[in-house]
Amino acid sequence: MLENLNELVRENVQDAVVNNSEIPNEQNEAVIQAASGSIFDSLKNQLSSGNIGGLADIFNSGNAEGTEVAQQAAGSFTDKLSGLGINAETAKKIGASIIPVILGKLTQKTADPNDSSFNIKDILGSLGGADGKLDMNDVIGMFNGGQNQAGSGQASGGGILDKIKGMFN
Repeated sequence: MLENLNELVRENVQDAVVNNSEIPNEQNEAVIQAASGSIFDSLKNQLSSGNIGGLADIFNSGNAEGTEVAQQAAGSFTDKLSGLGINAETAKKIGASIIPVILGKLTQKTADPNDSSFNIKDILGSLGGADGKLDMNDVIGMFNGGQNQAGSGQASGGGILDKIKGMFN
């Protein structure tokens, strides 16, 4: 998934990064890696913190602008660019302009049955549990502190299906 995400970023940052005089050409690839890494880390963070509903909203609506994922990814991206010596204000502008666009394109590609570059199950798997794979026990564990009720696979308090049902449409 990360390789495809890098390519998606590369396809969408020509003006903001490659043609930007404030980004040295020798840092273009590092900026692309920073953008895709920030998006990946933010999606993973949302999943691991149990924000399945927030992820479902993004993937179902195709609009990431103003979402917690986009804000978190843009903040992480800005920090990474500052670490590369890029002016903080420039980094902030670039993050605000490209991160929501790339997240939106990611969700559109995921929803497009004619585009196999991204698949929601593969994305969730790559963001997955401790073993690198996401299964229902991982998802259930997000809602009940990692414990299944008596090994039944049932989350206490219910409601998990309501939170994830939109992700697999």
